[in-house]
Amino acid sequence: QVQLQESGPRLVKSSQTLSLTCTVSGGSITTSPYDWMWIRQSPEKGLEWMGAIKYMGNRYYSPLFASRIDISRDTFENQITLQLNSVTPEDTAVYYCARDDNYSMIDWGQGTLVTVSS
Repeated sequence: QVQLQESGPRLVKSSQTLSLTCTVSGGSITTSPYDWMWIRQSPEKGLEWMGAIKYMGNRYYSPLFASRIDISRDTFENQITLQLNSVTPEDTAVYYCARDDNYSMIDWGQGTLVTVSS
């Protein structure tokens, strides 16, 4: 069974970079045909898909975040990393990583609340 666990700082200051890591166990992040995604949720904006990295390493991002997001991976550690630059209090949300099989997001992490202070 594949499990995902988000980790990283819970509090970030405005204008700084938010960095989160998703550690995957029970399966490799290089296994076809899975994509590994970052999604966030806030009361104001609901669920927002941010971007993903494919099992081959290709990355694609939502236009909403494309100018300030980077998703990378460490195949040795079996981890996916999210970096979101120039954050503001509007980036306060619960951040999730998820595994997608090209039909739906089949596995989710428990999520981590990140608060951006002004």
